[in-house]
Amino acid sequence: MKPALPLLIALSSSLAVMPALAQDAASLKKAMIGQWELATTERSKTCVMTFKPDAGQRGLKLEMEPACATALPFTKDIAGWNVKGLGDIVSLQSANGEAVIDFTEVEAGIFEGLRQGEGVYILQNLAAARSLAKSMDQMIGDWSMVDGNGAAVCSLVLTNTDAGNDNFQVFVKPKCDPKVAAFAPTQWRLEHGQMMLMSARGETWKFEADDNAQWRLVPDSATPLIMLRQ
Repeated sequence: MKPALPLLIALSSSLAVMPALAQDAASLKKAMIGQWELATTERSKTCVMTFKPDAGQRGLKLEMEPACATALPFTKDIAGWNVKGLGDIVSLQSANGEAVIDFTEVEAGIFEGLRQGEGVYILQNLAAARSLAKSMDQMIGDWSMVDGNGAAVCSLVLTNTDAGNDNFQVFVKPKCDPKVAAFAPTQWRLEHGQMMLMSARGETWKFEADDNAQWRLVPDSATPLIMLRQ
């Protein structure tokens, strides 16, 4: 008895996508080879690991710096790595094959993974992570917020003092424009290339860097606000 035509079509479609999925997994495995930084979202705790292409005790080999076990205790359970799912999940696995933490790519070269009860962790190429750390360092200090005409409307200090939830403290100097004073930012962080200012009430202002190395409030408006490093 011949298979029904819809079944043949379904089988053909499945066979057609299999090489593509395999190729995706192979491409991701190749892209992961090298040094990566595993870190909390605010990078207060970091671990440098080296992904290798060789077969290991579990999946592919992975080497970690000795400090990893102290900074991120769960890394003691990691015995290897692999790619799973549809070739889009990077899995750090224990010796018995269980996932210690799984990562999915949220933007080019940046992966996020969740451990229940602990929070989100970031896996990023080591060179890119160190570049981000340098960017964070450059954000610390005095800033001036100006309007579209360049007139100063407020002065703020961005600090590296931990404010919880991956944020850092902001101090607003006296004599701010009423709009900024009413917003009253108390915390800040960098998130996906944006500078986030947040008030104690949970409001958020987002700034993006423009071509002139200024940070503009987005979405843009007829009365723009711009952050300038002092």
